[in-house]
Amino acid sequence: QVQLVESGGGPVQVGGSLRLSCTTSGTIFAINRMGWYRQAPGQQRELVAIIENTWRTITADSVKGRFTISRDNTKKTIDLQMNSLKPEDTAVYYCYLHQEGVDYWGQGTQVTVSS
Repeated sequence: QVQLVESGGGPVQVGGSLRLSCTTSGTIFAINRMGWYRQAPGQQRELVAIIENTWRTITADSVKGRFTISRDNTKKTIDLQMNSLKPEDTAVYYCYLHQEGVDYWGQGTQVTVSS
């Protein structure tokens, strides 16, 4: 059974940095897409960044230049380096995996940016 576990969230001040990590367990195939989504209170879940096994990335315009997604294919983990954080980045961040036509989600980790 595939499981995703996020870590690294927490409170941070405006302009600060956080690094989120997502570890996986279960059968993870070599061909997949992994990434991060976020959901703020009262908002729909939105894409933050995606990275494919080919290293192709997709990053939301709202975080371009500030957030960087990376993956370790050996460890089957992904990270999200978040710099220059803004109050509007406050949300629950979810790790995402798509493989073999199935989507998997982690439980989420809270990121709170305050001034």
